Parts: sequence; structure tokens; C-alpha cells
Amino acid sequence: MKKLEDYREEIEQCVKCGACRAHCPVFGAEKHEGRVARGKVALAHALLEGEVDLEAKVLEDFSQCLLCGSCCAQCPNKVPTEEIVAAARRRIAGEKGLTSFGKGVAAVLGRPKLMNALAKTGGALSSLLFKKLPENSGLRLRFPAPYLDAERTLPPIAAKPFRETVPELIPGREGMPTVAFFTGCGINYMYPAVGEAFVKALRFLGVTVLIPKDQACCGLPAVSAGAEQTVEQLAAQNLQALTRQKADFVVTACASCNAGVGKIYAELGEEYESLAKKTKDIFVFLAEHGLVEKLAALPKAQQRKKVTYHDPCHLRTRGITKEPRQILAALPQVEFVEMANAGTCCGLGGTYSVYHYETSKQIGAKKAASIADSGAELVATDCPGCIMQLQDSVNHAHGKARAVHILELLAEALPED
Repeated sequence: MKKLEDYREEIEQCVKCGACRAHCPVFGAEKHEGRVARGKVALAHALLEGEVDLEAKVLEDFSQCLLCGSCCAQCPNKVPTEEIVAAARRRIAGEKGLTSFGKGVAAVLGRPKLMNALAKTGGALSSLLFKKLPENSGLRLRFPAPYLDAERTLPPIAAKPFRETVPELIPGREGMPTVAFFTGCGINYMYPAVGEAFVKALRFLGVTVLIPKDQACCGLPAVSAGAEQTVEQLAAQNLQALTRQKADFVVTACASCNAGVGKIYAELGEEYESLAKKTKDIFVFLAEHGLVEKLAALPKAQQRKKVTYHDPCHLRTRGITKEPRQILAALPQVEFVEMANAGTCCGLGGTYSVYHYETSKQIGAKKAASIADSGAELVATDCPGCIMQLQDSVNHAHGKARAVHILELLAEALPED
């Protein structure tokens, strides 16, 4: 992966204009110059010039970034601060070692069999470890646990991972494309209903679906933690899993996975670049294959649910904003309403919300207020991580909305056969 030195030209393009200040969720919560993009870019330049050491304050400032890309989207010179910060974290990990939590992330993600075993154990013991929240989906820990705040809302762990409940090949109609479904960890372990809805949507179109059993995490949590070797190890495993059988497209239903396979992997070599070019978000794929028109032809339900949409950062920064809304607005049982600040970060940021949960909650509180103001009973999105964070934020605000994946609503509208 690219080193911090490889970003010298981009770092020197930052003119310190401060446009990023108005769009950085962390700066908005903390009002600290070290939290904003231009401060981190200046710090990265100082590291390259040997003007600062990897002291505690430097480490803290680099940890205070969601990698959401909001700053780059508004930057006149398009300085990729999120990539620069990720490279700085890799340098920090290389020189200082991973944090204890980072070591745990690398150890678990790098051992899929261990991850599977831990998930199954958590699913079996969920009634002992967690208490169910009234009126809202989600659980809370019964006992304190390292790195997890007792007040955080967590989704239940599936009793059986999604990939173990479906065949590896689901045939479609002749003449239709073949899709490799990259499930990601969230769908596989916590939201299997989203995976089932994905399969239902593609079967409705007659698409052949491949679901490789040996795929692993996309590696985004390891990118956030600075665990470079783990990212490369996971990418190699996924390259093998996703290319073992010929597929026309690799399709994701998770914004983070789409960025991992579709963007991060492209830096790793020619084979990975080819894989990245074939990677599509599920709603881009569905829109391109005529689903919007098919949904629009269905009779509208008399009683419709008011639903708003949250833009996941890893889709918004890649220009994927139109297609999820098109699918959502075409659903016959949905009354779609836009909410204010739909494109602002929810505050999860992978490992960020573990290290900085209080700030994460402040960012999430703004999103919860926008959801409440929209009057929607459901907030739909295209990212399992965002679903978890949105529900947690709504719960802390004592709101009534429920966070769901758009695919779950799509599955309701499609015929069973």
C-alpha cells in the first residue's frame, strides 16, 4: 500500500484555506484545529520533514479522523486527507506497533475461522451477554466489556452466518449476467436478512449469483487501524475467492465493502485493479438492469411507510447517491422523504467509534435530529455499519425511528416466487 512519502505532492497542494472546517464532522463536534483536515495535513508534512516525532499528541490527532472523505469532497485542490491519514496510521503502526485494540482487529480479521467461531459463540450466548431494548431493534451489554461502552446499541449476532445458510451457486436465467456477491462481515454475521433480500432481488431479475464461502473481510477496519499486512492478506484471500469462478460483476450491499474492494484494492496491483473495475454497488447494478422501471409499474400501496435516506460516506464520496434514492422512491409501500444533511457522516468511522465513542455520539446526535425532523418512521441506508450507528444515535435521542437496509424494504415489495 502507498506510504506517507507517496503523498508528498498531495500534501503540498493543501493551501490551508480552511474550507474543510465547515465539513469535518469531528471538528464540528470538538472545535479543535488538530481535528480538522488542514491540521492533519500540516502534521503529515511535519512528519515527512522530521519536524515532529510520534509523540502522544501526534498519535491522538491522527486517531481523530473518521476517514469519511467529507473534507476532500469540498477541498478546492481535492487533497485526499483520508488517504493521507490512513498512510500516517500505517507509518505509526510500523514504527510504534499497533494499539492493543488494533492488534485484536488484525488477529480476528486475519483468521476467518476464528472470526466465525467467535461470531457463533456470541450468537449462542447473546441472551446471556446482552439485554434487548424495548421498541427498538438492538441489544445492550449486560456487563462491561473492553472497548465497548455499556450504553452502545448493538445488533444481535446471527445464530448462523449468512454464507452458511445459502448455496455457493444460485442459477439464474440464460443470457443474464453472473454476479459474485461480496457479503462483507456485517451482512454475514449481524444482518443475514439483508443477504437474503439481496439474493431475492437478483433472483427476481434472473441473475446468477455466486456466494464464495471462502471470502473474508474487505479489510476496511484494518485500514482504519493501520494494519497494513492484514489488509494485504485479506485482499489476497478475496481476490482468490472472487475470481475462482467467472463472474461478470462483483456486487456489494455495504458501502465500506464497496470502497474496500472497489477503491482500496485498486492500489495493490494489476489483478486487483481488474477486480475493482468489476465491483458495483447493488443499487447501481439494479438500476442499470431496469429494476426502477419494474418497481414503478407495481400498484402503490394504500398505506405507505414514510422513509428517509442516509448517504453512507463510502458511497457518497464515490458519487453513488442517485441510485439508492431511485430504488427507494420507486417502492410501492414507501413514501420517500429527504432529510436535512442526508450526506453528513453518521459518526461510526470503523474503529473511530471504539476509540472516541463520546465524539461519535455527538456526531450521531445531529443525524438523529435530522431523522426526527423528517418525520420518517424508518431511516434506510446501504451500509450495515451505518445501520448500527444510526440506530444507536436514534436510541440515545429517545427517537422512534428504526434503521434498516434498503434491500429489506425492496424484499417486502417483490413477489415471493
